Amino acid sequence: MLPLTYQTPAAALLVVGGLVACFAGYRFFRIVLVLYGFIIGALVATSAIGAGGTTQLVVAAIVGGLIGGLIFYTAYFLGVALVGAAIGALIVHAVWVQIGTDPHPVVLILFAVSGAVAAMILQRYVIVVATSFGGAWTLVIGALALAGNERALKAAAGDVWVLYAFSLQPDDRGLLLVWLALGFLGLIVQLRFTGRGRSRANRWKAQTA
Repeated sequence: MLPLTYQTPAAALLVVGGLVACFAGYRFFRIVLVLYGFIIGALVATSAIGAGGTTQLVVAAIVGGLIGGLIFYTAYFLGVALVGAAIGALIVHAVWVQIGTDPHPVVLILFAVSGAVAAMILQRYVIVVATSFGGAWTLVIGALALAGNERALKAAAGDVWVLYAFSLQPDDRGLLLVWLALGFLGLIVQLRFTGRGRSRANRWKAQTA
């Protein structure tokens, strides 16, 4: 986890990344991929090190973030597939949380693979849905961390597992509703924005043909 003094900047990064992903994720998908690659890389690197000195943790976060961002940037189609796989995994976790047990690894793998395949076939819609709700959750976590919420601060500091949307507790229904509302708002904005963008591009092509 990152030192206490770096938790607020990390939370601010989550807020900015969440805003961009939620409301313009499809338009700036490569940028979103790099940003989330950096965040994931930094979280994994600092979690792997565990307790350590400030300098060591900061260097690990930067190096891990750069590696993650580079991987996501150079592997665009891999990033799309990973987005679909993540959606499939989240669906499984959402269902099994209601059941009260852990999903079987085979079920988790099947849904992840199905999500990856669907993402490659329906890229635009999968990207819009994933960035809308993923960005909304990132925004919520960042905003709560800036407000001093202890659990959100842990997420911003590098507690990878706290970033999962369905690690919510039973008394977090209000937070869940805020996340869903932001996600649907981002979904509507992105669908309208990308639809207009495609229409203008088609009209321009027709005029210049």
